[in-house]
Amino acid sequence: MRALISVSDKSGIVELAKELVFLGIDIISTGGTYNKLKESNIPAIEISELTGFPECLDGRVKTLHPAVHAGLLAIRNNPSHMKQLADLNIDTIDLVIVNLYPFKETVLKDEVTRAEAVENIDIGGPTMLRSAAKNYQDVAVVVDPMDYDKVLSELKEQGAVSLDTKLYLMHKVFMHTSAYDTLIAEYLKNERNDISLPETLTMTFEKVQDMRYGENPHQSAAFYREVGKKQGSITDAVQLNGKELSFNNINDTNGALELLKEFTEPTVVACKHGNPCGVGSADNIDDAWTKASSADRVSIFGGIVVLNREVTLKVAQEMNKIFLEVVVAPSYDDEALKLLQTKKNVRLLQMADINKPQNENAYDLKKVNGGLIVQTIDSKLLEEEELKVVTDRAPSDKEMDDLLFAWRVVKFVKSNGIALAKDMQTVGIGPGQVNRVWATKQAIDHAAELIDADATKGAVLASDAFFPFDDCVEAAHQAGITAIIQPGGSIRDEDSIKKSNEYGIAMVFTGMRHFKH
Repeated sequence: MRALISVSDKSGIVELAKELVFLGIDIISTGGTYNKLKESNIPAIEISELTGFPECLDGRVKTLHPAVHAGLLAIRNNPSHMKQLADLNIDTIDLVIVNLYPFKETVLKDEVTRAEAVENIDIGGPTMLRSAAKNYQDVAVVVDPMDYDKVLSELKEQGAVSLDTKLYLMHKVFMHTSAYDTLIAEYLKNERNDISLPETLTMTFEKVQDMRYGENPHQSAAFYREVGKKQGSITDAVQLNGKELSFNNINDTNGALELLKEFTEPTVVACKHGNPCGVGSADNIDDAWTKASSADRVSIFGGIVVLNREVTLKVAQEMNKIFLEVVVAPSYDDEALKLLQTKKNVRLLQMADINKPQNENAYDLKKVNGGLIVQTIDSKLLEEEELKVVTDRAPSDKEMDDLLFAWRVVKFVKSNGIALAKDMQTVGIGPGQVNRVWATKQAIDHAAELIDADATKGAVLASDAFFPFDDCVEAAHQAGITAIIQPGGSIRDEDSIKKSNEYGIAMVFTGMRHFKH
């Protein structure tokens, strides 16, 4: 029995090779792996001795030879195959232990050059893996050091690797080579700054953790991260306290973080079930917390809170009075962290790069039965040159500040969505209604219920898409709202403009909608 060993990740390889030699298995090896084995006094045959051909082109060609691949691909119970091996004086290879050049680690380095990245594209390794995996019934192929013990145990106990294990290892090989090639393709896409949607879409993700369950307890789930430098992502947050994040925690927190990135001033976002329930901006984070938490004291209970400034002791003291699922901030005051950690279940996350925006070339993916719908992310807020006052009265400076604040918020409210704001604080949010006037009335009703009857007087309104009728303007006027921001574009825009002029409401068109389904 012969084993071919050629590994970039050499962890555990010396110990495994010693056990293989003890079992009477001959070892063939290459380059650095061969040297590592010889240093450890492990007998091995160098690959050029097997092929009769020296390594060449700085090691680019060493295993691409019939003596290797015929030994891997020959079907053992096929007499014709075995006769050809005998005629060619080629012996079989029964165990392949290979892992690949560290392409991922290379391209993740700072200032890596294209030449360096390309040189770390493995050719011989994937070819050997594919050959061995194709002939899985006769060859055991190991790509992951975590499987060394499994293979070794079966060799010791049974004298061979079981067919079930070989099939498992085959599957693992093709998952690995597929992910490897996908990383290369993704690197080249970024090198070319290619923003097109390709004819075929292949992506690779690495598992962060298995989860206790999915959206509901009867659904299984896992958390995966994209491979690469993903700044400002929850996948790289450091957890300082609490239970592991649930499926819903991650989904809701991600939405809250993406909204938070729209703000540079001190801001707090509270989120519940994928929708913001309270947002506040101020000159300092203490006042921003007060605005966000007082915007909806009911819904914030059991919610997600994200902040773009350090959590102060004062904020932590207020947080500690209610139940929160998740808190995310760039940092925590020492005393604030100690206080929050007294609640063992609150999940405290630290993200130093919390304000880093997503790559504008990133994809937004939604799985549908039998397919996938893909779009570029909604990275823009508005085109400033498209912003247009369409009513007789223009917004005051204060109203315009509140309009742009509300517009940032409504971008992340499920459509049909309405956001009401006053003094850089949300006072009412109407998410996910099947018609826009219902969303408007819901936001107004919530403002009166959760804050006070006068909460909407002097407030502004943002709508994620145009008004198909003037009924939303009517409802806004009845609530005392003085300014509206919306995309415009309805065939009945003039109805809403006329109604706004009638009531002295300022209206601004953005020329850009933000549906969020």
